[in-house]
Amino acid sequence: MAYNKVTPEIVKMFEKVVPDGRVVSGADVNPDFARDEMPIYGTVMPAVAIDVLTTEEVSAVMKICYENNIPVVTRGAGTGLVGGCVPMEGGVVINMARMNKIIEFNTEQFGVTIQPGVLNQDLKAASLERGLFYAPDPGQKLGTIGGNVSTNAGGMRAIKYGTTKDWVRGMTVVKPDGEILKLGANVAKTSMGYNICQLVAGSEGTLGIITELKMKLIKAPKFDVTVLAPFRDLEKALSAVPDLHKNFRPTAIEFFERPMLLLAEKYVGKEVFAKEIDGTPVDAYLLLIFDGDSMDEIEPHVERVSEFLLERDALDVMVADTPATKKEIWDVRGAFLDCIFEQHKLFDENDVVVPIHRIAEYIRIITKEAEKYDFDLVHLGHAGDGNLHIFGVSNTMEEAEFRKQIHPWMVFMYDLAQKMEGELTGEHGIGSGKIEYFEKYVGPEIMNMHKVIKKAFDPKLILNPGKVAFKFSELAAAKA
Repeated sequence: MAYNKVTPEIVKMFEKVVPDGRVVSGADVNPDFARDEMPIYGTVMPAVAIDVLTTEEVSAVMKICYENNIPVVTRGAGTGLVGGCVPMEGGVVINMARMNKIIEFNTEQFGVTIQPGVLNQDLKAASLERGLFYAPDPGQKLGTIGGNVSTNAGGMRAIKYGTTKDWVRGMTVVKPDGEILKLGANVAKTSMGYNICQLVAGSEGTLGIITELKMKLIKAPKFDVTVLAPFRDLEKALSAVPDLHKNFRPTAIEFFERPMLLLAEKYVGKEVFAKEIDGTPVDAYLLLIFDGDSMDEIEPHVERVSEFLLERDALDVMVADTPATKKEIWDVRGAFLDCIFEQHKLFDENDVVVPIHRIAEYIRIITKEAEKYDFDLVHLGHAGDGNLHIFGVSNTMEEAEFRKQIHPWMVFMYDLAQKMEGELTGEHGIGSGKIEYFEKYVGPEIMNMHKVIKKAFDPKLILNPGKVAFKFSELAAAKA
């Protein structure tokens, strides 16, 4: 059974349950709703886009779509990188961006209740005003918390504070048939049967639509210090990471090489990092954060880690503890993804995870492999947890040829990560762009478990079809 088209009669049904001109169809739909930040994974216009404000509106829309067999994709800020919010079957996009209220802080329970469209940076700022801290720190600060939860976004602070899933206590979810579920609660512990809340978190909008979230907070650390260590080469830098992880407790350990840095500094229009130390060229950098309740708590760690880095052949160690200096450094680091997108016509990326002691080996092997192809390679990573962001980029290739060449390279990288007992993705998810590799990676038994779970939540397969569990080529047979 194929999906049905959105007819003018169905548009009128939507307009009855979502008034005030918040249902847009045809040529009036915002073209941004056709894609995410990785256009190579598809650009498809939906028939209708609906701006929702409440759980009840989402429920009413889903009841119409379920009864009429219409595919639905939910969208936050559209900052995903695996085609997760692309409406590949057309149909309806439910835009969650206006469900952006912070409903209530519960300071006694160190929690907050929010709508899913709240931006990551806004929740952080509002929490800090109350002396509280929301720690998950994905690179895209303009992403929504709902999107972060749906992909289990990680970021730089994951080694100390965990990923987004670790901060979810409860949620309100609308099922594909419009039924409303209340999962979890704003309490610190639970042990009640299967953890459906944690199953929905990370499911990339394929099981239900999150309309409210209860998130954990902690007491805000009052101080933080950034430590920058330049190295002669990446092997030297990364060889220090396992011992950094074992002997110290950094909040973050990032790594990058000179080509990535040059792209970012060109993008921000300012040179911040040293490229040469005492006549020795700098080709790689480690960037660390330490945080705590006082400088007396942090400074001994910083002193010891500075000595350690110099012993491990760092060319220098710079300690940034003033707001202006830290801002300069992190403005450049924060521009890495944007500068890749801005300065290249074509790009594709994986975000594998490998054991931290094998990061250097992994980078060395895949860099050698990339020499067989015509695209260029740029990469960066969260050294503290082994999550690597590896991009093939080009400004000269035709898209068809780029796709032809990037595929075998991706297969090689995922196979290598699996041989190293790593993971396919650390924080970006599967979407449609990685489902082929995912199926090969996990094997038929685990893939079938995903299909069973998907059909239990969504028997008509109308919610974000073609993502995570079922490829597009499988949908017709699975729906029959």
